[in-house]
Parts: sequence; structure tokens; C-alpha cells
Amino acid sequence: MASALLGESPPTLSVSRLVRLAGVFGINPNQARVALSRMVARGEVSTDGAGSYTLSGRLLERARRQSVSRSGATGEFDGEFHVVVVTASGDPATVRQTRRAALRTTRLGELRGDVWLRPGNLEIALDVEVRASVVVLRAVPEEDPAALCASVFDLLGWARRAIELVDELASTTLEGPASLAEGFVLNADVLRHLQRDPLLPASLLEPAWPGPQLRASYEEFDASFRTVLATVHRSMTACAPSRDVEDLAGSGLGLVRARK
Repeated sequence: MASALLGESPPTLSVSRLVRLAGVFGINPNQARVALSRMVARGEVSTDGAGSYTLSGRLLERARRQSVSRSGATGEFDGEFHVVVVTASGDPATVRQTRRAALRTTRLGELRGDVWLRPGNLEIALDVEVRASVVVLRAVPEEDPAALCASVFDLLGWARRAIELVDELASTTLEGPASLAEGFVLNADVLRHLQRDPLLPASLLEPAWPGPQLRASYEEFDASFRTVLATVHRSMTACAPSRDVEDLAGSGLGLVRARK
């Protein structure tokens, strides 16, 4: 359910569409509605009470990051780097792990223990807890900035997987309901990989960097996927029992109330 909503802009879908998409993966309508009700209870989605669900909380923030990843847009690079130095000490392992994950999410790379950096072509947004445990600086490296980036980001690994995904997108044929499950999984794989792109300035990347190619291939694939999905949805709607969207939404909301 989360992946389906994350693939939408804005991240909103009707309950009927979510339920029928779940059916592509062999998930029956009742299971799908239970899953939606649990997501509402956890604050991961909200509902307008009229049959639509929208991402909220941490998943909504993830959707915003995904939008940036998908577009690949960045700001100007003036040669300065963001440098984040962790100053807290004695934190439990769980706190350290959460902080590391947050720093990676902002597309910082670890130079050495507790020292993180990235080019200043992106703003870095740290939550209050992380911000209280670090010092943030701006600096200009004396060494080659491209070599510095290559030392803190796995650029070769990212590029290799991006090329593989371009090939997978080109070789995957979307024809009818049977192809939707495979297409959905590949769609999600590409979006996850794009979120791992450090979004470095073009001047610090190899000329053959596959980021633009992957994004162009994905947009073409996603358009085809959505066309097939819409056709299947219309077909399933025409064949479905005469139970309207509001009834389905009401069933989901009733499950939420029962759990409360």
C-alpha cells in the first residue's frame, strides 16, 4: 500500500484503486482494507472519509524525498561542501544508528567516523534531535573535490546498478494484468535506487554518469505502467459487484474504530 501511494504525485489514491491493486498480488479485499486501517492507526496515511487515502507522517516526508530523487534537480555548486561533525558522545547504539540513518537520508557521505560531508549543491535538513548532536560547517576542500566524493560515496556501485535497471526497464514488457506485478516491483526498485543517488554536481561526475538515462527510462516505463494499470482498473471496475467506493472506505474506517 505504501509503495503504491509513494508512486503517486500527490500521494493519494481511492480505496477502490488500492484494493484492486492489492488484488494483483493475490491480496484479497478484506486483507487490503485491514492493512489500510492499520496504516491509519499508525499515522502513516490519513483518509478524507469519502474513499481516498493520503500518505502522512514519515511516509509523506519520504514521498517528498522521493520526488527530489525522481527529478534529480539540484542547486548551484560554488565549490563549498557541507561538513557535519558529530559532537555527541556516549549515546546508546540505537541513537547512533538512528542518527547515521538520518545523515545518510540527507545524502551526506561518511569521510570517517562521525565526520560527514557532501557538496553544497543541496541543502541539508536535519531534525531537531540530530541537529543538537552535531556541528554543521561549510568548507572548501584543498584536494580534488571529485576524488573526495568518490571516497565517501559508492559511485561505481550506484552507476553499475543504474545501468542494470535501465536494461531491466527496456526488457520488461507491460501487457495486461499478468505483467502488472512484475512492473510494480521494478517500478519500486528504480525509485529506491534513485533515492540512493547522492545527487552530486555534474562537474564532479564522470561524463557517462547514468543518472539522467535511468530517470528518462523510468519516466517512459512509468507512463506505460500507468496506462496498463488504468486499463486493468477500468476493466475490474466494470466487472466488480455493485458496491460503491464509500462502502469500501466505510469498512476500512470501521476496522480502525474497532481497533481503537
